[in-house]
Amino acid sequence: MLSSKAKYAVRAATMLAERADTEGWTQTAEIAERENIPRKFLEAILVQMRDHGIVEGRRGAHGGHQLSRAPAEISVADIIRIFDGPLALTPCASVTRFRPCTDCADIATCRLQHLMRQARDAVADVLENCSLAELAVPPRQRKTRATSSARRS
Repeated sequence: MLSSKAKYAVRAATMLAERADTEGWTQTAEIAERENIPRKFLEAILVQMRDHGIVEGRRGAHGGHQLSRAPAEISVADIIRIFDGPLALTPCASVTRFRPCTDCADIATCRLQHLMRQARDAVADVLENCSLAELAVPPRQRKTRATSSARRS
């Protein structure tokens, strides 16, 4: 499950992506109000995103936050990993933080690792290939990818 913190972070970053070309700096209070995110919680989220190079912050009356890179260069996976860690369901399927599961007798004969790796790869394919620029486009105007589940009856 995606944590509330990760969901709020994606929503806040998407709002900043919408304004990347036109508005410049966006006040924390404005993000919190528009995205219905508790302000103190949002402030902590923005600090984490700043520490990981996703956003920049500026103090003062004309300050606020903005993305540190172009929205097309920041994937949803980049943000989720900051708050929720690896995308894999099990540590043995993780690409970035691989380790054997604590209850696994022998990883070489594990019957689940291959399946968990496929699940991780499928999730990563979607999240790594979806940028903030894509999310900033209103849902009705987005191009959708055909999925295998959509092809099933």
